[in-house]
Amino acid sequence: MPLRTGPAERPARLWRPRRVLVMPAALEHAHGRAMLARAEALGLPVERLASNRLTGLRQADPRRAYAEAKATLAIVVAPPTKLKLQPIPPSADWRFDLAEGCPAHCQYCYLAGSLSGPPVTRVYANLDAVLDNLAGYAGRGAVTSAQEARAHEGTTFEASCYTDPLGIEHLTGSLSAAIRHFSAWQAPVGLRFTTKFAAVEPLLNLAHGRRTRIRFSVNARGAARYEGGTAPLDQRLRAMRAVALAGYPVGLTVAPILPIPDWQAAYAALIREAAEALAGVPDLDLTAELITHRFTPGSKEILQGWYPGSDLPLDEAERTRKFTKFGSVKYVLPKDLMAEMRASLHAALARDLPMARVLYWT
Repeated sequence: MPLRTGPAERPARLWRPRRVLVMPAALEHAHGRAMLARAEALGLPVERLASNRLTGLRQADPRRAYAEAKATLAIVVAPPTKLKLQPIPPSADWRFDLAEGCPAHCQYCYLAGSLSGPPVTRVYANLDAVLDNLAGYAGRGAVTSAQEARAHEGTTFEASCYTDPLGIEHLTGSLSAAIRHFSAWQAPVGLRFTTKFAAVEPLLNLAHGRRTRIRFSVNARGAARYEGGTAPLDQRLRAMRAVALAGYPVGLTVAPILPIPDWQAAYAALIREAAEALAGVPDLDLTAELITHRFTPGSKEILQGWYPGSDLPLDEAERTRKFTKFGSVKYVLPKDLMAEMRASLHAALARDLPMARVLYWT
């Protein structure tokens, strides 16, 4: 099936927050001032805060609190805790954050329950400190640094755990700065990020040195209704082709894999479309990461408050109860279904994208 034509070929739609809050401390940093200038140039309503605190964001009505927070961008300073990196298996050696929060409205959002307070998108003004801090972690780690199959990636740093950096790049410029930083870094290191957006134009002419792997989070078309505010699948696939042609290593993050009706055919079709999008790309460096849907009691409660009309499958009776390494409860797909899905997706990749290195299934 070829990529669909028509409206999907229009330029990628960019998020325009209805409110931009700026902490005084953020303006002490050149990058903070640059982000403020971007917001003002776009004509966004800017409020300069009197203190370095975000207040007045909580509402008695959770739906209203969610809606207002999701429409808010806050230019802040990353706290010291953000400079103490945490390992992020199975994706990468280390996680670092350019921002926290995401403008998308995914009904399965894995950040629900992970972030405290209303889901405001916070972008970090002290970018130089965030990037300079990474040097102390090079040569360390337990994922790519310790696995023979991935050692050629060097020490890897994941930038999309708590945000989608491409979805806010037109407002921050932080992702471009990180790509340039890794390209110039004289060490075996790699930057990784995943996105559900498609506005890749600012990245195409950057000096990246093939040190940045851009992964596109994709799902079967039957799951599109769960991914509000994101770029349509066709735009994501075209963007993946564009960055691959620009020399970037790329990846498919198939997530979250859901037991939608006729899921076998739906996910097989997704893999075929990705193959068609990448056809003819020279020196293609492609990975695949396969992530099944799971939820916790806390995330379920939050998501049902945010999206009360959603039909996202969150019935504990249809899941297997498991414990995380921290002792908390999560609900995953049943073992037999998990095995069937794994075999089906691996077969589709082997058939249509045999050059893809499957990094993990989880």
